[in-house]
Amino acid sequence: MAELNKGLGYVAAGDALAAARQWNILREDVSLPCAVLYEDRLGHNLEWMRQFIAAYGLKLAPHGKTTMAPKLFAMQLAGGAWGITLATAHQTAVAYAHGIRRVLMANQLVGRENMAIVSRLLDDPAFEFYCLVDSAEGVEQLGPFFRHHGQRLRVLLELGVTGGRTGVRDEAQLESVLTALDQWRDAIDLCGVEMYEGVLENEASIRAFLQRAVSVMQRLLSESRFRRNPALLSGAGSAWYDVVAEEFSAAKFGDTVEIILRPGCYLTHDVGAYRAAQSRISVHNPVAQRMHSGLLPALQVWAYVQSRPEPQRAIIAMGKRDAAFDSGLPMPALHFRPGSAAPTEAPTNWTVTKMMDQHAYMQITEQDDVCVGDVIGFDISHPCLTFDKWRTMLIVNASYDVIDLIETFF
Repeated sequence: MAELNKGLGYVAAGDALAAARQWNILREDVSLPCAVLYEDRLGHNLEWMRQFIAAYGLKLAPHGKTTMAPKLFAMQLAGGAWGITLATAHQTAVAYAHGIRRVLMANQLVGRENMAIVSRLLDDPAFEFYCLVDSAEGVEQLGPFFRHHGQRLRVLLELGVTGGRTGVRDEAQLESVLTALDQWRDAIDLCGVEMYEGVLENEASIRAFLQRAVSVMQRLLSESRFRRNPALLSGAGSAWYDVVAEEFSAAKFGDTVEIILRPGCYLTHDVGAYRAAQSRISVHNPVAQRMHSGLLPALQVWAYVQSRPEPQRAIIAMGKRDAAFDSGLPMPALHFRPGSAAPTEAPTNWTVTKMMDQHAYMQITEQDDVCVGDVIGFDISHPCLTFDKWRTMLIVNASYDVIDLIETFF
């Protein structure tokens, strides 16, 4: 039976990879639009983050929700990652089905079937799983379920801030969670502390939050609250991981604590918010300065020019169904005319001004050499949403040969 791989045309499932390895984007062997990952840039970003994390003596559990691509998870683990971070029980089950055996679910585990999914996975003694708790109510729902199943659930205490999302706000909430954990010690193991700094908008408030996390960690260590040695301390999204590394490593916990950072977007990077964050890191962080390079955007969406209805407008066969638009519209990066030798850089004046479901409006000048059938490669802002739109992506080499297919499992 044939299946439709979005952007690739009809390909028999068993023959998809073999066929793909004979494709070249410049020969128009692939149906466009398609999402493209660049082999050399993925490798660069993987190694860059490995070196950055190692310089601080920390560990990495990249957030898998960004890509939900098991082949990329495997690449990250092969590059030294401690485990994979995920957000839901469903994502955890997908990762387990593809061989992932250590998951930090940076979220609360709520709901009977979600607990049941995790419980079934915990029947495998080789599976190491952690989730978050931030309320006595949550603990009191988890405790009876896992006690009934004769299992022990590993949890991290989540800290939060006023106006943020989940997480313990104050001392009274902290005490209530600790009291509940004491009552369910036969079913729930407190293994560490977790926080997410990305709900805050400025460095000063982020550093204060991180210092609070360190203080809580130190207190709970002194009270012998943790059932894991070393205990875990985890934070860091994709924008402020440098600040998290600085503050957590400065605490000098030694062998008593494993510090786990969770950026997810570094592997593909982008040209939007994360490029701005990386620019800040490159200027202010001493480790990044010594590395003399930064993360590179490794994800593009390629699409045809399908119409030039007005002298200053080209309509692109790419829309909201194909590329992220929530954190900035795609940016024209490459221009290729089929039959020519190679793509060229797109003029800086070309701009996407509007997107519909299957169309993008690209502003050009009357003098620009843009024809129907030309191909534009677009850089992307917010890789998470772009990955979410594709079941299959292409990895290409420097010659635009397709060397692998990446499947996503959202």
